[in-house]
Amino acid sequence: MSAATAASRPSADFGRYTLLDRLAVGGMAEIFLARQAGLEGFEKNVVIKRIRPHLSQRQAFVRMFLNEAKLAAQLTHPNVVQIYDLGKVADSYYIAMEYIFGRDMRRVIPKAEALGIPFPMVYALKIASSVLEGLFYAHQKTDLYGAPLAIVHRDITPENIFVSFDGTVKVLDFGIAKASNQLEHTQNGEIKGKLSYMSPEQCLGKPLDNRSDIFSLGVVLYEWITGFRLFTGDSEVGILRSITDGKIYAPSYFRSDIPEEVERILMRALEKDRDKRYQTAWEMQYDIDRFLADYEFTPSSIHLSNFLKQLFLDEMEDEITRLQAGRSAEAWVDPEEVFAVDDHAPPRPKRAPRVADAASTGDWEAQDDDEATDAGTQLQERTQRSQRILPIALDDDAHDKLEAIAAREGVSVPALAREILGDWLKYR
Repeated sequence: MSAATAASRPSADFGRYTLLDRLAVGGMAEIFLARQAGLEGFEKNVVIKRIRPHLSQRQAFVRMFLNEAKLAAQLTHPNVVQIYDLGKVADSYYIAMEYIFGRDMRRVIPKAEALGIPFPMVYALKIASSVLEGLFYAHQKTDLYGAPLAIVHRDITPENIFVSFDGTVKVLDFGIAKASNQLEHTQNGEIKGKLSYMSPEQCLGKPLDNRSDIFSLGVVLYEWITGFRLFTGDSEVGILRSITDGKIYAPSYFRSDIPEEVERILMRALEKDRDKRYQTAWEMQYDIDRFLADYEFTPSSIHLSNFLKQLFLDEMEDEITRLQAGRSAEAWVDPEEVFAVDDHAPPRPKRAPRVADAASTGDWEAQDDDEATDAGTQLQERTQRSQRILPIALDDDAHDKLEAIAAREGVSVPALAREILGDWLKYR
């Protein structure tokens, strides 16, 4: 890059924020850890969700992004992630949201399993109770004139349930929530959300209400308590049929020690006829809280906090070090990468099968021959960090299919490959 070009590039400062690290890339947006600075040494860590550059030119995507921000910004509750700001830098729209020092539940239970630590049923119920409290608040939310917003989250999954290291539970990403006053309505029959956690009515493209979220949380809680994913299939259609037509086995089928009251709560939440389900999140929360109050051990937020710290002690220290370094260091994100044009690449010519690193945590790209040595060194270094690498050769068609699914689900190709393989092994 020439000096003139470099001089014309924006710095890593992004409006009033400094981008520190890119955390994830989804189908619609990029997620950054950022720092906001103010007068007299004021500093605050935030998360920036920036619409992907190539989508900034598409008005439908921009409206969807703005709808998400405007909707989420109206929600102020201890169990819902707070939205601080909505803005635009150059051609990039963004929202700034609360930074949470903790982990989402998609990472918590696998971490416990890897360490040989059983995930306690009472902790699962404690987390679910907090999620229900946040959902009930959102479901009942009205606008400034008292008109119901009719909010439905529509994507209650383990990755959208976050537990901080102080034991606070937060619901993330009302990004595909549907409110009656949204500017850009979801088309009839369009299906969004993670398939395995969808409600029957969501699978069928029917109008949704708050009871859809209750079913989805029931699926999540069933998985946490039994250790088995409730709805699976060999294809997307197979998963949908499992949800709409498949039998739901009582949790005691997998774990005989599950209390009858917990089983009753789960089976009521999982009623396929929504008129037979809990009608509000508060009703389900009440039953869970009543069970926990009478149980031999009632966990507090401190108990939950200590449990998470036990699981993630090594990662906590690394993250604290990274945040402290960010206070005095310049941005860690390459400005050229942050502000790069993200246009769709032209069709790739056919080439030899490519290797997907199924243990990588970042986005995977095809490697040219002159990158092979560096890539091999990186794989060796990651292997030394106790993570085994499984190279998988894919032809272009197979990889393109994975890439399309990964973009739709908001995960990287390696992460999707790990999940598919993990689910397949889990039931074999």
